[in-house]
Amino acid sequence: RMTVSENNVTIKVTPPAKGLFNLMIFARHADSRDPYNWVCSYQIQCMEPHNGDKMPKNPFHFWGFHQKARDFGIKESSHKEDLLVAPQGTLLLTLQISRPLLAVYELVNKDLDAAMSKKCLAAQAEEEKLSCHVLCPFQGYYRLSVFVKDLGGTTFRNVANFLIHCLRPINQNELFPSGLSMHCGSGISSSSHGLSNPSHSVPIITTKVGKCNITFHTPADIEVTASLNKDKVTNAKYPLEKYVLVTHLRTKVSVCVVLPESGVYKLGLFGRNKDHRDFVHICDYIIRCFSNPSWPPFPRVYSLWRRGCVLLEPRTGVLQEQSWVRFRVKVPKAYQAVVLGQEKTVLQQTPNTIWEGDVFTGAAGTQVKLAAKFSQHCSSLEVILAFEVEGGSPASLGCAW
Repeated sequence: RMTVSENNVTIKVTPPAKGLFNLMIFARHADSRDPYNWVCSYQIQCMEPHNGDKMPKNPFHFWGFHQKARDFGIKESSHKEDLLVAPQGTLLLTLQISRPLLAVYELVNKDLDAAMSKKCLAAQAEEEKLSCHVLCPFQGYYRLSVFVKDLGGTTFRNVANFLIHCLRPINQNELFPSGLSMHCGSGISSSSHGLSNPSHSVPIITTKVGKCNITFHTPADIEVTASLNKDKVTNAKYPLEKYVLVTHLRTKVSVCVVLPESGVYKLGLFGRNKDHRDFVHICDYIIRCFSNPSWPPFPRVYSLWRRGCVLLEPRTGVLQEQSWVRFRVKVPKAYQAVVLGQEKTVLQQTPNTIWEGDVFTGAAGTQVKLAAKFSQHCSSLEVILAFEVEGGSPASLGCAW
């Protein structure tokens, strides 16, 4: 195992068997593209071989940091050695950087295939720091390679290769969800899209109750949407998109998430401004819950659910049949707000601009819709939210917030 610094080279050798071995060393100038030249040789006599786990292959020929890591923008690392130990199967590597960089990571182990390897890494890129959360699902040695490029760069360059020794592997059911981007948590991507002051800066959110609320401060021209995904859904009654509710307030956006079952989820955030019609990816969050949550979904959201609309009551999209439900909602610029269920209920506006009223849900299997008129001269109602009416006890339906 060869570690190269600016002024010295350290080579650690593990002979594969008992016997006599030749170690030949080749070198060239750091900036040269010429072939390596033989420098010297050593004879190593191994009296007793090491019978531990095999080292992973390293095509980059060095361990630790590249000689020119500082030129690549790397200032400091959370781990000073090239051998990192993960006693419980998890590891957090952080790199202090001198300028904003993008990074990708590669994790290699003899038992790890490419698809599972991607579920072992969660990368975060901030203005002054790169972070990588690593999970090790097998005991033994891993190679973690780091590649970086400048924001305007075209190619990633290998800047470091770490040897990780996992003593106790993590449960494979607790690996990260597939499809994570290089922007997990808040960082240069979220700030470049106008999102600031995140409630959750780290990419991994662990919840015991099965729900969380992520907020960012946003300028008035930014619109945010979100998607919720899980690699294997077993008990969710509704599409996962209904378990997320995005609320745009005057100066911030709130992303509320409730989980229908235990496991590990990917929450993707997307945004657009008034100059763009399409949403673009901003960042991902990993939401973990292993306490068997079973929250009902939020109501279905229509396009008129815009900035300033706030659902106060009910906070669940599933209502109990043949029952009275209190509705309280903010709908800016609405001339009239009504709930269309078994019968039409006109909501009353309070002095603090909340539309409210009591609504009878009716029979199971029907929908209750919140609708509004936005002009005194408009005769048609436009639907904003839709709720499902189901049978069963209130306890089985739950409460989403």
